[in-house]
Amino acid sequence: KNQEHKVCKLVKSLYGLKQAPKQWHEKFDSVMIKDGFTINECDKCVYTKTVGDACIIVCLYVDDMLILGTNIEIIKSTKRMLSNCFDMKDLGVADVILGIKITRTPDGISLSQSHYVDKMIERFKDHGIKENTNPFLPHVHLHKNTGTGIRQLEYSQIIGSLMYLMNCTRPDIAYAVSKLSRYTSNPSDLHWTALLRVLGYVSHTKEYALRYGKYPP
Repeated sequence: KNQEHKVCKLVKSLYGLKQAPKQWHEKFDSVMIKDGFTINECDKCVYTKTVGDACIIVCLYVDDMLILGTNIEIIKSTKRMLSNCFDMKDLGVADVILGIKITRTPDGISLSQSHYVDKMIERFKDHGIKENTNPFLPHVHLHKNTGTGIRQLEYSQIIGSLMYLMNCTRPDIAYAVSKLSRYTSNPSDLHWTALLRVLGYVSHTKEYALRYGKYPP
């Protein structure tokens, strides 16, 4: 009482505040740089370090982390360093991260999102999705809708789901998704037909994966 003009000074950022992400990345950056890591200029959430013949890469997504290295010792030492600085849980060898499944083969690794596709198809199944072998028909010409938009919110939700899939593991739908995303504000029946075709295609090809071979082969 009678001190309503006073405010609290925050000495430590709290989870959920709008300043928290910036504070978290500044803290993480300082820890990594102190340990000899370099921040990638193209992606500020990728950190690299070379020690002799060994190399290690740390990828950060909010508070999920992926650690890759040329030998197990440099990976273990990095884990110890991070555990000393942060409360951390080691989930072992990466199997799934951010909805992307990692499959290891003698020839390299594959990245796929069949589980993500299943959830997406289940979410939008009421629209009557039919499987097909082509994401976009070449003779279809899309135009701006001058009439009343049809289920604009759901259209936007499907486009957003497809964009995440496209950016992660499915560049084969990039043309169709980029084309259809132009009409998000006011979709027509024609746009919906083309959009459901993309959903049918990813349903039919959900096992498709990006494959990375070993180097040197």
